Amino acid sequence: MKRPRQLAGEELFRYAVKKLGGRAASIGEIRTALAARALEASDVDDVIARLKEYGYLNDSRFAESFATARLENERLGKSRVIRELRQRRVAPELAEATASKVYAEQDEPALIEDYIRRKYRSAKREGLFETEKDLASAYRRLMRAGFTTGNSIRVLKRFAANPDLLDAFEAEPPEPEDG
Repeated sequence: MKRPRQLAGEELFRYAVKKLGGRAASIGEIRTALAARALEASDVDDVIARLKEYGYLNDSRFAESFATARLENERLGKSRVIRELRQRRVAPELAEATASKVYAEQDEPALIEDYIRRKYRSAKREGLFETEKDLASAYRRLMRAGFTTGNSIRVLKRFAANPDLLDAFEAEPPEPEDG
């Protein structure tokens, strides 16, 4: 694989502006991209400082617009948005605070119900999930979408042919995360 051409000073700045013109990015993402192309490491900090000065880079503004877009467009849960912000190299504290602010007025059970109705076209009727396997699949999907366990189970009970099957989900302790 051919290594990209190394850039210095003004070329590196133009590269960063072009990259930001294509898609919004966090400071961490831009720093990584610039480090891969920079002729000298000191140029990276200079370019980032300039981008901040011109208002092209602002992690707070980026995180808020990202979280708002995820909520309004994809109707994802708060923990998924936090996870994606962290993957985009936003500071954990900023990701948590921004998601909490954006999701403060949201009714999570209503979001979950909306999500189920969008993802399962036949969710107009109750009794959509007939088997334990169907419920487990829907539950895992809600967890990946970033919704809380308790609210997910309460909403799934409304769509289950046999809501008692979900009692086993409530009794199970959450799986430990790999760290």
